[in-house]
Amino acid sequence: MTDRLTILGIESSCDDTAAAVLRREPDGDTQILSSVVVGQEALHRDFGGVVPEIAARAHAVKLDGCVVDALSEAGVSLSDIDAIAVTAGPGLIGGVLSGVMLAKGLSAGLGRPLIGVNHLAGHALTPRLTDGLPYPYLMLLASGGHCQFLVVRGPDSFSRLGGTIDDAPGEAFDKTARLLALPQPGGPAVEVAALSGNPERFALPRPLLDRPGCDMSFSGLKTALLRQRDQLVEAEGGLRQSDRADICASFQAAVCDVLTVKARRALKSYLNESPAEPAFAIAGGVSANQTIRASLKALCAEHDVRFTAPPLRLCTDNAAMIAYAGMEQFIAGHRDDMTLTARPRWPLDRSVAPLIGSGKKGAKA
Repeated sequence: MTDRLTILGIESSCDDTAAAVLRREPDGDTQILSSVVVGQEALHRDFGGVVPEIAARAHAVKLDGCVVDALSEAGVSLSDIDAIAVTAGPGLIGGVLSGVMLAKGLSAGLGRPLIGVNHLAGHALTPRLTDGLPYPYLMLLASGGHCQFLVVRGPDSFSRLGGTIDDAPGEAFDKTARLLALPQPGGPAVEVAALSGNPERFALPRPLLDRPGCDMSFSGLKTALLRQRDQLVEAEGGLRQSDRADICASFQAAVCDVLTVKARRALKSYLNESPAEPAFAIAGGVSANQTIRASLKALCAEHDVRFTAPPLRLCTDNAAMIAYAGMEQFIAGHRDDMTLTARPRWPLDRSVAPLIGSGKKGAKA
């Protein structure tokens, strides 16, 4: 590419309505000119999780305003946009459809190219936007609806080494918060409560550590936590604040141990390929957890592997990552047309069988 490239990104796969503008200079330097995210926490708070119909209606109302705000913040107009990138899946189908239809309308009205982006590819390529990681690198994508280890080889080339066979860790954090009467979103609430807790008080399970490979499971961990809570309530007539903190700390330690052990195995497999510049990256909402970050960073230090994690604002769903993934695909020659469809499921590695249960459970799946 020898020309400046300006991309509009649109994201609406779950409960965050987002738009962003990215600009790539001829020398390859890429900047986020704007990133606007409108959350829906207040709309779903009383339901203990994301309600798909409410989320879809909110996206339909907020999307055009997000685009206007993103353009204004970036100091550009629609005529300055060279291409439009939009999340086309996976996600809650109503929300994904809202974003795809808006992107199609803008593409048709402006006569600009349209690029449908896999939401997971947006997360997986974020370390290239923030840290310029060269291919291939190892990625742990951990969020409310997904958890998998990927070797990222190109903008549309991913090798899955393993993933969750049931629930995602982000969903487990949310369920833990609901069971303990903590606010949503559950991840930050559990992490804050765990700061004052004893992670060794409760012996919660570490599922699948006794099995080879990089697959994970978090469903049994949630069940064990529920039983521990009920035992405390029966014995003490309720939960003290210290009990809640200790449960959160013990749960967080269990998730951290599972991710770290499985990451060690994934790292071994990745390093067997002898990458020229070995690197390990994490992305997705769960990667914002500081305990998990610290453990994975220490693991990488053991193996002299570069560790990267995106800024916290780019860990959760955002449109900047969608614009960047669309930009890489645009440069590679990828284009979509008006036949682009919204997909509730869309695996990154299509050469392997889908994970058992993957994409079928969880409020954000």
